[in-house]
Amino acid sequence: MRLSMIGLGRMGMNMAKRLLKGGHQVVAYNRSPEKTEQLVKDGAMGAYSLVEVAEKLSSPRIVWMMLPAGQAVDDHIHELKDLLAPGDIVIDGGNTYYKDDILRANLLDEKGIRFMDVGVSGGIWGLKIGYCLMIGGEKETFKQLEPIFKTLAPQEGYLYCGATGAGHFVKMVHNGIEYGMMQAYGEGFEILEASAYAESFNYSEIAHLWNQGSVVRSWLLELAEEAFRNDAKLSDIKGYVEDSGEGRWTIQQALDTGVPAQVITLSLLRRFRSRQDDPFSDRVLAALRREFGGHAVVSGDKKK
Repeated sequence: MRLSMIGLGRMGMNMAKRLLKGGHQVVAYNRSPEKTEQLVKDGAMGAYSLVEVAEKLSSPRIVWMMLPAGQAVDDHIHELKDLLAPGDIVIDGGNTYYKDDILRANLLDEKGIRFMDVGVSGGIWGLKIGYCLMIGGEKETFKQLEPIFKTLAPQEGYLYCGATGAGHFVKMVHNGIEYGMMQAYGEGFEILEASAYAESFNYSEIAHLWNQGSVVRSWLLELAEEAFRNDAKLSDIKGYVEDSGEGRWTIQQALDTGVPAQVITLSLLRRFRSRQDDPFSDRVLAALRREFGGHAVVSGDKKK
């Protein structure tokens, strides 16, 4: 099939390469033309404007966007709705809030343009092993696009989840779970590191061991094994952890529906804490302990 891939970042670039290897025709577009030219060398057709994207696709046009959630998606959709025709298909494969999908689908439907939301998991390894795809939208459109999904995903690695927004909703919860899993692994290794046995531990070997039949085995542990093999104490990494939105949305959904998602919530708050240096709240705690109990404090000039 012929489709356009808009947004050639870490995910979009590798997804386009996997599609090319699978025999699909890809019209590549990126805001910076250098990445477009890079993919042209791998066999893609280059486009250097959204007008050119529309011109190089055949009806029904299929446009897959891999863009940062928010304004960038809105900007592209507003431009595409005037370039595409009834029956064409826009796919949002980024980490979009599912409620935004519904608004965008309604906007495109005014022009008869179909919209699909696809949650994509697989990271930088997806090119080699495939991407897990969580798909929302009209089922007839899903069936039409299925050859694309089959190429991108490993065996049994894609699923039609339901109406518009369902794909990104499942991906949102998937990422919330990921937050909790990563936090648990991090805390476990920290307990090991703080123990009297730490000098004898090889964390790469422990991560590998836990993946051999253990109930906590996972791909994340495989990645931990590799990370510890490359840097035994992770000394080259600062413990600063960003979040890209899905954890916040998952927690908001939990609040809206009365689900007590304690682990996911605390894992997100821990990420916030990782970005603080000498947080004011800790100074308040230290001051209160000094005031009510006469406990010693560390003065400002001794802070590390």
